[in-house]
Amino acid sequence: MTPDDAAPDDATPDQPDPEQQVRDLLNQLFPGRAEEMLDQMRAQGLDPAALAGQGGLPDAHQLEAALAQVQRLLSTPGTGPVNTDVAHQLARQVAAADGDPSLTGAQAKAATDAMRVAELWLDAATTFPPSGGTTHAWSRSEWVEATLPAWNALVAPVASSMSDALATILGEHAADGVDVSLQIPGAPEGLALDKLGLAGLDPSQILRRLGAAAYGMQVGQAAGTLSREVFGATDLGLPLLPGSGTALLPTNVAEFADGLDAPLDEVRLFVAVREAAHARLFAHVPWVRPHLLGLVDQYARGITIDLDSLEERVRDVDASDPESLRHAMAGSGVFGVLNTPEQQATLLRLETALALVEGWVDEVTAQSTLPHLPHAVPLREMLRRRRAAGGPAEQTFASLVGLELRPRRSRDAARLFAHVYTAGGSQGRDAVWDHPDLLPGPADLDDPAGYLARREAQKLADSDFDAALEDFLKDDEA
Repeated sequence: MTPDDAAPDDATPDQPDPEQQVRDLLNQLFPGRAEEMLDQMRAQGLDPAALAGQGGLPDAHQLEAALAQVQRLLSTPGTGPVNTDVAHQLARQVAAADGDPSLTGAQAKAATDAMRVAELWLDAATTFPPSGGTTHAWSRSEWVEATLPAWNALVAPVASSMSDALATILGEHAADGVDVSLQIPGAPEGLALDKLGLAGLDPSQILRRLGAAAYGMQVGQAAGTLSREVFGATDLGLPLLPGSGTALLPTNVAEFADGLDAPLDEVRLFVAVREAAHARLFAHVPWVRPHLLGLVDQYARGITIDLDSLEERVRDVDASDPESLRHAMAGSGVFGVLNTPEQQATLLRLETALALVEGWVDEVTAQSTLPHLPHAVPLREMLRRRRAAGGPAEQTFASLVGLELRPRRSRDAARLFAHVYTAGGSQGRDAVWDHPDLLPGPADLDDPAGYLARREAQKLADSDFDAALEDFLKDDEA
């Protein structure tokens, strides 16, 4: 008997029959359906033996793991443009990447004690009372749990635009005859979709799910990264908690204080005052929260996606690898801004509002801490520079929404509030927030010292107009 008689042409004593490899793999992945699927392949003109290729098929367990990973990302359609389950899972993983131990009793007590002292100091510096919410001492993972819903809502408008853009690119590729089917490397044609339970979906539906999963990964990566940098719930100047309350992350505060000249106790008290000041403003000026979030939403809805840039980025992306798609979608390079007067006006209003929030908090914090903390002045300057430079928090948000939340003019805003305080005390300074129509504008930040004179002139003009209108109505009735 010759060697050719001993084994098929495409097999050797060291390598089993390629078709048998496919049969064994299918039996492991789809028990009882291997022969049925082999018959379907042959009916479609496919040679099962050719699927193994020169290098053979992958190990069934490796293929199963790859399929399971993609299935977790795509099996739940969700109701929005962000896969919140993926965001939650990844955010927790990133938050705990280098360890995120539960807080000790001593850490939690030190944080809550600092918040209690901060509230006492603020009572003497502002007319706004405490926020009335719960005081939290959080680990990084707990911060993720509390703030992730806000992140999902903030990025939803841009995520929706991104999903539409991906579907548009897919449709153009399909029209050009480009293969846009989802495949797992090493899996027989059609096997991945069948295993994932997606075989009945059209390509655009699959890509929308994949886009939602990829954006969920971006949100999760961002929230997890932020959890390692923030000191509380208000570092971006936005209200991330659904209601009133304050929070400190003792682990992050301690890492920030490490190497500073100021002792940890002082650093903890200083950031606690800032957190509590933000909370008081958001709690007792009811229009500030919807005003800020509304401006972010309005700006985000005006963001466009640069289809050429996005297409270039996703051209060679493996559709079975959402992580590679996440990297392709990340960064501001895919965002375009509608250069319209409305969009530019929204951006200016948002930057001004953020500067005013930061300036008020900065001024109130300084007034509260200067009598008590020897290092209050350098700590104030350090936090100012950290915010103005655009730290990891601002950079991360810019990669998600194409918007930098830097209070570029916070120093001007702080000077404005200092002038108002000199003229009218805490009552006058806090009265700036009485109504959104009274909020200082860019011209007031250009000349903080002249704000009160302009405001008084406007009041007189309004009063004269009201008097003239009243006289006109009286004459009309006569």
